[in-house]
Amino acid sequence: MKNYEIIIFDVDDTLFDFAKSEQAAFHKVFDQYNLVGSLALYKKSYKEISKVLWGELENGKMNLGELGSERFRRLFEEHALDLDASLFNQEYLKFLGEQSHLVQGAEKVVKGLSHKRLAIITNGFTNVQTARINNSPLKDAFEQIIISESAGFQKPQTEIFDYAFDQLQITDKSNVLMVGDSLTSDIQGGNNFRIDTCWFNPTQKENHTSIKPTYEINQLESLLEIIK
Repeated sequence: MKNYEIIIFDVDDTLFDFAKSEQAAFHKVFDQYNLVGSLALYKKSYKEISKVLWGELENGKMNLGELGSERFRRLFEEHALDLDASLFNQEYLKFLGEQSHLVQGAEKVVKGLSHKRLAIITNGFTNVQTARINNSPLKDAFEQIIISESAGFQKPQTEIFDYAFDQLQITDKSNVLMVGDSLTSDIQGGNNFRIDTCWFNPTQKENHTSIKPTYEINQLESLLEIIK
């Protein structure tokens, strides 16, 4: 156990169940266009496309605005759908912002750490992430909510951590723990910035990378055992 004073959380697949949120929003937007008949096929293609694009975002090869419409442009091209990708993306994001499904144990952990300074650093769209957090039981739990679209940088870039530390007026990095599910985004970002990291790995994936977290947990509640 260590006496961390500031805990920085990722949002998607750390505190919030993004798979549930994405599935609900995806269904709603395709239903709006009367296209749910082939939804499973579209979803499979979308996930493959989205994984590639989010990887390019983390590597600085595209920005978030480009990613939003590009994922649907590629999807529609692949399935010969004559739809406006930009408009479709806007409607999808509107539905996504309405989804606030929490990961098991998230509310318990955040309440259990209420005596600490809590913050968020998340990659994503400002309106979407803000709406999802504000519609959840965690809405008043965080001192700062740093979202990549507003900050102008994304994890794992050190600049978004610089921005967050400036907003939180942090001077001692040894008091800070970064918690997230992504090795390449959350853990690499924290490691790059030289703060301790905790990899939330609920599916117990094997780590075949050179990225090493300070801690690894399979249940979010285990975080309470790490933090003094």
